[in-house]
Amino acid sequence: MKGILVSAPASGTGKTTVMLGLLRALSEDGLTVQPFKSGPDYIDPAFHRAACGRASFNLDSWAMGAGLLDAIASEAEGADLCVAEGSMGLYDGVAYAGALGHGSSAETAARMGWPVVLVVDVSGQAQSAAATALGFRAYRPDLPFAGVILNRVASPRHERLARLGMEAAGMPVRGVLPRRGDMKLPERHLGLVQAVEHPDLDRAIADYAAFLRENVDLSAIRAAADGASMTHPTALRIPPPAQRIALAQDAAFSFAYPHLVEGWRRAGAEILPFSPLADEAPPPADLVWLPGGYPELHAGKLAAATRFRAGLRRHAETKPVHGECGGYMALGAALIDKDGRRHEMAGLLGLVTSYEKRKMHLGYRRAELVADMPGHAAGAVLRGHEFHYSTILEQPDAVLARVTDAEGAAVAETGSVRGTVSGTFFHLIAQDGEDG
Repeated sequence: MKGILVSAPASGTGKTTVMLGLLRALSEDGLTVQPFKSGPDYIDPAFHRAACGRASFNLDSWAMGAGLLDAIASEAEGADLCVAEGSMGLYDGVAYAGALGHGSSAETAARMGWPVVLVVDVSGQAQSAAATALGFRAYRPDLPFAGVILNRVASPRHERLARLGMEAAGMPVRGVLPRRGDMKLPERHLGLVQAVEHPDLDRAIADYAAFLRENVDLSAIRAAADGASMTHPTALRIPPPAQRIALAQDAAFSFAYPHLVEGWRRAGAEILPFSPLADEAPPPADLVWLPGGYPELHAGKLAAATRFRAGLRRHAETKPVHGECGGYMALGAALIDKDGRRHEMAGLLGLVTSYEKRKMHLGYRRAELVADMPGHAAGAVLRGHEFHYSTILEQPDAVLARVTDAEGAAVAETGSVRGTVSGTFFHLIAQDGEDG
């Protein structure tokens, strides 16, 4: 279980491109590398897989119990090295931990015993960057550090000054990345453009790897890797919500957490992918599951997908349908796009949402079900994450759950249920007491 965790003082420092370059470069050196993502991000794991050819999984100390964390960490079996990517800044998490953790990347690193490689953007500073790095190391003295990678270095003189500061602070410099305008992945309103949409992802990752190989001491990073013993080693098996699950998968519906889908499959469920954007009706199944994604960018095409909508309605006459976030929006009556145009959706729920009236909804969610949803009975407590910009205009159906944020404040996105159809704005991560 030896590994490292790539983190940073804040978002936007370049840690994702460093992560992808490391995964590819280490793989090119003949290592089997197991990637992970700390926190609830559902876009980055697909990039990780593209970089090293091995499925990436989320590790989330706020939403997951010890058993599930260890089950997911066990996916590293057979790998030579784990490389995890942090979320936001190293210590960023929720204010109140409750029964589990705060959800920070530092918690993931400490629990797994993985030393932190801190990516520091030194733009606009030199020796002062060392004070930032030193503060991050001193903030939690028990947290192991593998060193720093200096990013966006402007010149040899800039590098020399920044190195002097790090040496004075006792922080080993593992790499120095010169400033490059093309070292950035394309983004949209929920973060990175999805891996499947990148125009030339393999070439971009290969370029990142070559850049890191020239400017980072890969052998020192490998030598710094470490790990802790797992306390609850077990295979990843998560009770599936049905035996045969028709899972929407395309550019509009792709935000399904890898540990859930793979956990269902390992527990014996059959996953049947289909594409609403290609106007495919759901295949015969016990359950149709529409994950989140970007239906607001494809509203016109979804509204015109008559075979998909008719097949979905036929299924819902006798069997359950569930949607998360974008999938929930697609199950509703209508979706209003950024230009104010109304697009009719499946109409299985009365939900009407607007992307014209944008407001960010972001954060962990704790949901106590007041009605059944597929795989979870009323009374169950679920943990998940919500991230979208759409506003609810109408939500007339029965409430699915009492939903709060991580600090216990109620949120309006309660989810809905009507007959066999249910939906939530949060993406399910785990059920309380579910240990994998």
